[in-house]
Amino acid sequence: MRRALRNPRISVGVLFLFGLCVIAIIAPYITPYPPARIAPREGLQPPSAQHWFGTDNMGRDVFSRVLYGTRYSLVLGLIATAIAALFGTVLGLVSGYFGGVTDAAIMRVVDVGLAFPSILLALLIISILGPGLPSLTVAIGISSTPPFARLVRGSVLAVKEMPFVESARALGAGDARIVFRHVLPEVFAPALTMATLRLAHAIFVASSLSFVGLGARPPTPEWGALISAARHQLRAAWWVSTFPGLAILLSVLSINMLGDGLRDVLDPKLRGKF
Repeated sequence: MRRALRNPRISVGVLFLFGLCVIAIIAPYITPYPPARIAPREGLQPPSAQHWFGTDNMGRDVFSRVLYGTRYSLVLGLIATAIAALFGTVLGLVSGYFGGVTDAAIMRVVDVGLAFPSILLALLIISILGPGLPSLTVAIGISSTPPFARLVRGSVLAVKEMPFVESARALGAGDARIVFRHVLPEVFAPALTMATLRLAHAIFVASSLSFVGLGARPPTPEWGALISAARHQLRAAWWVSTFPGLAILLSVLSINMLGDGLRDVLDPKLRGKF
């Protein structure tokens, strides 16, 4: 904890991520207008005291829609990362601990998943499940599973040969007890770092797929969908797409800073630097 508090990247990342969570929770109470409120006479107004981020072509307040978009982007990213972490950790534990045919079978499937860029794999899954936020969440979660499985497997292979695991096995501990009591805590640190980095990746991929119409549908104020709806007004109304884009940029940047900071603190080779 002391090392983490001395790392400025962790401090910035935690503060921004905490701010995103707070905004997602209290968005209905701090937005000046309902996100779906249409006022045609106020369409494409630039940022002002009345509309801090301006309005879109239908007169909807961009500030309110960006704040509400935090809910969709953050929740989608968290759920997708949780899916990837859960399935990837289970696959990595089973593959690394039992080895043999089980390891070979699981890793061949993981290698196939790693052969495709995650966004292309997500596109393939969405083409099967159909567009929409639930399908997008599942697609990003599944496409992010192979990196987790590969990372956890490598950690398990290193841990299961350590003396304390051999001692537990010599004392008669079963495989389930060894895996959950002795092996899993040792792979928690790298998995946590990976989860933080994949959260930023999930938000970015979700926004990208929503931009091309495979995620959130209008009038859902998801950040990628907001940019997509405003792409035809870039010259006439730059603010409609700029502020959702800045929200994506700052979110991904701060979460990546948190992940890099956690890697520096939790990596034994780098601990002496902090």
